[in-house]
Amino acid sequence: MQAEQVDWVEIPAGVLRRGTPADEVADVARRYADTGVPVEWYLKEAPRAEIHVPAFRIARTPVTVRQWSHFAESTGRPAPKAPAEHPVTGVDWESATAYCGWLGERLGGLDVRLPTEDEWERAARGDDDREFPWGDEYRTGLANLVDLGIGTTTPVGSYPQGASPFSVLDMAGNVDEWTSTLYAPYAGAPVEVPHTEDWAFDPHVTRGGAFRHDRDLARCARRHGAYERDLEAIGVGFRVAARAV
Repeated sequence: MQAEQVDWVEIPAGVLRRGTPADEVADVARRYADTGVPVEWYLKEAPRAEIHVPAFRIARTPVTVRQWSHFAESTGRPAPKAPAEHPVTGVDWESATAYCGWLGERLGGLDVRLPTEDEWERAARGDDDREFPWGDEYRTGLANLVDLGIGTTTPVGSYPQGASPFSVLDMAGNVDEWTSTLYAPYAGAPVEVPHTEDWAFDPHVTRGGAFRHDRDLARCARRHGAYERDLEAIGVGFRVAARAV
C-alpha cells in the first residue's frame, strides 16, 4: 500500500450520546480512584447531550511512521526513528494539520483534516453510551495502555478485539490523538469546569490516551489535552478524517 493511501471507515450520520451525565461524574471518579484522577477532570465531560453528527470518514488507524516519513521527506521535516508501522508521535497540532493538507493534495484534492471531537467520540462510541470502544467493561489487553507495561507504542491495529462498533482501531491507547476542536466547556457544563486550560501546551482537545496512560483515558467520553511540551514522550499522535463519500 502506498503511504498516501488511507484505509477509510465510513461513519454513518447518527446521534452521539456525548459525554457523561453530571449526576454520574462522582461515581465515575470513584470507579477510577486508583488512577489518582480528581473528580474535577471528569466534570468537563458533563453534561450528557445527544448530538447529531453528519456522516464522515475516519482512518481505521492512526498515521504511521511510514506514512509520516513521506510527508517529512517532502517538506524537509526530520524523519522519525520509530518502526514503520508504529504510530508517529511527537507531532504538534500545526504539523498534523499540515500533513492533512499535504495528504489531501495527493488524494486528488480531498479535504483531509483532523476529526472534530464529536466525530472522534462518535467513531469510538457508536450509537450507544458504552464506556469503552469495545463495550462497558475494561479488559486488559484490548489497548496499549500502561497496564500492559510495554512503555512505548506498538504497531497500529495490534488489538483488533478492542475495535469500536464501526471497526475503527486504536481508539484507546497507543497514542493520544489530536482533534480539530479547541477546548471549551460543553454547553450547560457545571460551573466548576474551567473556561480555558491555560496549563495545556496546546488548546486543542486530544482523545484516546497513549501507552503511558491509565484506563481512565480509554473511556470514550474522556476529554484530554497535551499538558507537557515533549509530545513524543507523552505519546501524542493523530489520525485523519474527511467528508463522507
